Amino acid sequence: MAIPAFVRRFRFVGILTVAAVYVLFLVGGIVRSTGSGMGCPDWPKCFGTWVPPTHVSQLPADYKEIYTAQRVAKNKKLAARLEGLGFHQVAGDIFAHPSQYIETDFNPVKTWIEYVNRLVGVLIGLFVFATVLFALPYWRRDRPVFWLALASFLLTGVQGWLGSLVVSTNLLPIMVTVHMGLALVIVGLLLYAVIRSQRAAGIAEEQLPLLPGLKTALAVAVLFTFGQIVLGTQVREEVDLLASASHYLGRAGWIDQLGLNFKVHRSFSLLILLLNGYLAYRLYTLPSRGLHRLATAILVLIGAEIVAGITLAYFAFPAFAQPIHLTLATVLFGAQFQALVAYNRATKMQPQGATPAVVA
Repeated sequence: MAIPAFVRRFRFVGILTVAAVYVLFLVGGIVRSTGSGMGCPDWPKCFGTWVPPTHVSQLPADYKEIYTAQRVAKNKKLAARLEGLGFHQVAGDIFAHPSQYIETDFNPVKTWIEYVNRLVGVLIGLFVFATVLFALPYWRRDRPVFWLALASFLLTGVQGWLGSLVVSTNLLPIMVTVHMGLALVIVGLLLYAVIRSQRAAGIAEEQLPLLPGLKTALAVAVLFTFGQIVLGTQVREEVDLLASASHYLGRAGWIDQLGLNFKVHRSFSLLILLLNGYLAYRLYTLPSRGLHRLATAILVLIGAEIVAGITLAYFAFPAFAQPIHLTLATVLFGAQFQALVAYNRATKMQPQGATPAVVA
């Protein structure tokens, strides 16, 4: 049976959007590794214009004071709202962060790196909006696909707003962490929408045996990777503070100055390795080529992620490895989530009371 055109279109746009989000992860990693996060001190414009300046002579002499005052005024409003909502600790952290009143010197390279990051973000917003448009045929056929696409679009808007807070708070750790966590949620929604969209094609979904504990293990793996990425953003914050204090010199000594977050992050990676090795073995026992491919992808990603992590930890934090480490982790999260959704759907129609398959 031929796949309907609207299904093909939605899948193409959905996959393209997910790929674009991963590109944004990579670009965002480059922003962090080059210290370009405050390359544009305001948002959504950059130094008050839609096209950033290329030389400091294009800025007023007191540009640092101007943008510091603007940021502090915006943060006072944010802190007041958070206080009203009961988030007293976060509200206090906004002004307790050591970089709150520090304005970054203008650097045209860093400014344009951050600006490209924002342009990619805008492009993704357009892609996500396109998924909503191409999801309209599902309103009568499989409405959850439409709602998933719409939720992704709305959360992308929230993500843009959070991006403005990341800038106004001068990369406050909690804001960066929430920003990253929400990005992973958007990836999950888009992947689920793409996988579910196949139902409308009229193609019979594969049925797989229900292996004891496999769904739980898959869910735990997804949550562990999510947590590891979030913890990694906090380690990244510590590295950024060290880099700024040392003017990005003496990288070999940074690792000795990192705190508990780094030690937990490093040790936790061993648990994730063992868990994903176990999952890959269980997935290979199932009669599903799709899950076999995902199992292989998970193993390859875990291996590459470990190599990137070792490179960072034992080779003086080379800048090129930082965005690679982050991007590999987010792709791993996506592969695990795909495996969870695919296996859950393939076992959903398992008859009640059926005896779970035992695979030797």
